[in-house]
Amino acid sequence: MASEPVRSSSDVVRPSPDDPTIGRLVTDATRDISTLISKEIELAKSELKVSVRAGGTGIGLFAGAAFLVLLAIVMFSMALAYLINWNGDGLALQWAFLIVFAVYVLIAALLGWIGVKKVQKVRAPEKAIAQAQEIPRALKGEH
Repeated sequence: MASEPVRSSSDVVRPSPDDPTIGRLVTDATRDISTLISKEIELAKSELKVSVRAGGTGIGLFAGAAFLVLLAIVMFSMALAYLINWNGDGLALQWAFLIVFAVYVLIAALLGWIGVKKVQKVRAPEKAIAQAQEIPRALKGEH
């Protein structure tokens, strides 16, 4: 059995120049965390763009529905005026105005319903939030 050589205090192991120092490790970790946070912000921005686009479409459809309701009010007013000013054979004309009014109201209701469905699709940036919640665990070494 070979005995281990006795080491003296002059045999201290010196780090090689390629070994990372604590300062370099802290700098690398800070840079990596900064990069991670900026990537998370980019992800959140891209998710919000999609949600804002869907919300914008919903608002546009609401505006279309409001415009058609205004047209329907004008048509109803004209039809009501023709009904008040009954002119013998004008019955078909008044009913025509009322039918157009009903069609405009149905179209406005349809656009409003589609607008509500589009606005309900607007969500928070779920992926970015989930990944941001993983950062503390990753920093602690948990996977």
